[in-house]
Amino acid sequence: MIVRKGTPEDMQAVLDLIQELAEFEKEPEAVVITVDDLIRDGFGSHPLFHVFVAEVDQTIVGIALYYYRYSTWKGKTIHLEDLVVKQSVRGTGIGYALYSEIIKQGKIDKVRRIEWAVLDWNTPAIEFYENSGAKVYDEWKIAQMDEESIHYFVENKLK
Repeated sequence: MIVRKGTPEDMQAVLDLIQELAEFEKEPEAVVITVDDLIRDGFGSHPLFHVFVAEVDQTIVGIALYYYRYSTWKGKTIHLEDLVVKQSVRGTGIGYALYSEIIKQGKIDKVRRIEWAVLDWNTPAIEFYENSGAKVYDEWKIAQMDEESIHYFVENKLK
């Protein structure tokens, strides 16, 4: 297995793993992003994300996609958007290798926090993170607006 930075040529495999994650999280129709979106957004002059890929026998079997955020309390942080390993190779150390790469990147970049979300029913992931020393908070709730909510707000609340 090798872990390396992703390239534009890897984006179809990255999208396939994103889709696999959406199916695992019971939202297979939620993925609307395309390979072209990933190439444009990850490899332009101002990339919106970075990705590490894990390869076994020249096949991408895992990804760790992240981007930088800014905390008013901490300064520069990393947000780990997705850590995905193909179902068929889970439990072989690939997830740990990708997770380690994100943490090493955080140390290189001197970030003061690395954060991510985990579903409350995904107990294997929660145990994995807690065993690594991460804190999984119960007090914080994720808030977000989807496209429909954004449209509704702009059309109905700003008038």
